[in-house]
Amino acid sequence: MTTESKLSFDDTAVAFATKSDAELLKMYTLFATMNNNFLVKKGGNLVQKAFKWGLPVKFLIKPTIFQHFCGGENLLECNQAIQSLGKANIGTILDYSVEGENDENSFDRTTKEILATIEKANTSKHIPFSVFKVSGIADSRILEKVQAGQTLSPQEEKAYARARARMETLCQRAHQYGVAIFVDAEESWFQEVIDTLTYDMMAKYNQEKAIVYNTYQLYRHDRLEVLQRDYQNAVEKNYFLGAKLVRGAYMEKEARRAAERGYENPINPTKEASDALFNEALTFCVEHLDRIAICAGTHNEASSYLLVDLMAKHGIAPNDKRIYFAQLYGMSDNLSYNLAHAGYNVAKYVPYGPVEAVIPYLLRRAEENTAIAGQSSREFNLIKKEMQRRKAVK
Repeated sequence: MTTESKLSFDDTAVAFATKSDAELLKMYTLFATMNNNFLVKKGGNLVQKAFKWGLPVKFLIKPTIFQHFCGGENLLECNQAIQSLGKANIGTILDYSVEGENDENSFDRTTKEILATIEKANTSKHIPFSVFKVSGIADSRILEKVQAGQTLSPQEEKAYARARARMETLCQRAHQYGVAIFVDAEESWFQEVIDTLTYDMMAKYNQEKAIVYNTYQLYRHDRLEVLQRDYQNAVEKNYFLGAKLVRGAYMEKEARRAAERGYENPINPTKEASDALFNEALTFCVEHLDRIAICAGTHNEASSYLLVDLMAKHGIAPNDKRIYFAQLYGMSDNLSYNLAHAGYNVAKYVPYGPVEAVIPYLLRRAEENTAIAGQSSREFNLIKKEMQRRKAVK
């Protein structure tokens, strides 16, 4: 019997079991709108200008695209999403998605907010992970200088020390509570610094199990080699490697910067190459599960089926805590809910923050979900299929 015959990501009855007819219709309308590339581009520009000019558009954004892709404006508002996902045996990864701030006060506020998500994870059985971006607690310009080997000024040295201290605080608290924490991947020109900081935290806090996870963007052609190297380091230094595998998030920016500065583009030349590398990384992790815990952050059905098959091949139980599947809140419910229904560990990234502060995140989701990107057509067609199925059984 094949995986697909046992587990089908086309089962819309399971995928949308928690959605009422009214909620399904609302989703249909939202994704139908996002299928229109012209509306997404023009609407996104208008929304940004409206917030910049202080126009009252929040009442339009919050109950529509914000509510679909975000858990709320604060941790308290996220409770409904956490409970709803929890009823379907899907965990929540609270992702504080405020962007654009870059000063010491904002770094301290973000650190305090991430600590609050760790505290919340400690008291909830539905929150298996916390997450943060190093650029949310550190000046990315200083990180870039460190990676480039440039000398920091005394003031920058102090700022970098404060950033390290913030990261230490987050990882120490996560270890204290036994809450796993993801360090998100970022741009290649300061990713090596993030890696080094993360390895230091792993060596300190991953002695008994994986608490700190690094993130590997497999659209970069060198990441499988880095993952394999990190595994060897973990073996030699006797700690567990936490690995969150994703395809990547900065493709256009990476290509543009490489062209401008005349160095090799770190991104794979084709999507197929990225897919192949991601799948190789999955295989490597499953074959070395004695030392690695993984979270497969993917919306790709083929990769999800592959991981299911690999687990079966190696006799790994679906609920083995060393393996998680993860998708973004509001997307790929056909993967999340069907995997959870079949007994696999699944979590959703649930962004939150003030509406005006998460607009950049929402616009990226809308752009990703246009018909050109393909994802919206998939989501849209699944919603239509479920609406037709419900109509037929009434």
